[in-house]
Amino acid sequence: MGGRVIDADSKPNSPSNGERNLVLVGRTGNGKSATANSILGKKAFMSKAGSSGVTKTCEMQRTMLKAGQVVNVIDTPGLFDSSADPEFVSKEIVKCIGMAKDGIHAVLLVFSIRNRFSKEEGAAIHILESLFGKKISDYMIVVFTGGDELEDNDETLEDYLGRECPKPLKEILQLCDNRCVLFDNKTKDAAKRTEQVGKLLSLVNSVIAQNAGQPYTDEIFAELKKGATKLRDTQVEVDSLKGYSKREISELKEQMQKSYEDQLKRTTEMVESKLKETTTRLEQQLAEEHLARLKAEGAAQLAQMKSNEKIFKLREKLERSQRETQELRNRAPQPPCPIL
Repeated sequence: MGGRVIDADSKPNSPSNGERNLVLVGRTGNGKSATANSILGKKAFMSKAGSSGVTKTCEMQRTMLKAGQVVNVIDTPGLFDSSADPEFVSKEIVKCIGMAKDGIHAVLLVFSIRNRFSKEEGAAIHILESLFGKKISDYMIVVFTGGDELEDNDETLEDYLGRECPKPLKEILQLCDNRCVLFDNKTKDAAKRTEQVGKLLSLVNSVIAQNAGQPYTDEIFAELKKGATKLRDTQVEVDSLKGYSKREISELKEQMQKSYEDQLKRTTEMVESKLKETTTRLEQQLAEEHLARLKAEGAAQLAQMKSNEKIFKLREKLERSQRETQELRNRAPQPPCPIL
């Protein structure tokens, strides 16, 4: 599948039914990797400030909480950056699905209060819904990074959203049933780190309960899991075959691997096709909205111009009338001076 899977503090025989798969998505530079590290409680992912991004491919790392629950954290590159290539994005989405093979328990949409909310971020929710269906919004939680900046300004998240919440962001929060949490990934305060991770995991548990304990899956998950299971089972059967040379067994395995890779390729192409279709539709929608806004602004300017012209003509008429009145007064015969 590609990508990397690294264990962090997990025990080898952890029961899979208690695992939580969390996927972080967001624009490059919003602090996805730093947030993932905060959740894990250690620097497991490479992270640094900047707009270029450190994460180049999907990675998964896991940890075990004190209660014995395993949390799998999947960090993704900037999948919805305007510069991201559709083919690259499609491959990474398929990798991500392969890592969360049993389903996604929560999708963490990571936004930064340091960065202006972009139109690409506004479109991300529509792209996710197009790829995975409307149901995916039931698994979404918004994470705002940059909590230290708000603290420095003596502001709360509510204060920030009260003054810096454009309409697309409001719509995302409404779709998420206002599930959001503020993260300060720079803090050295252990109690604060524990508190913010606790708030997030509480929201994750709420999402799981709301969805009757079922992680998010769809036909893409099902197909990939079916293909992987078939490959694994067939490899076991081939290994147990008798009367075949090593070369023949190796060729059989190569055929199976190729069949599985072909399936991955078909799935990636399907995702890419959906992605391109959605992106084109959104770009067309944005273009139409921009054109409508320009027309509205043009109509308003024209109306203003007409109004200004009308006012100018009325003022000109009034001034002409005043001049004519004054001329008439000047022409009128003056009364004779009384003789004292």
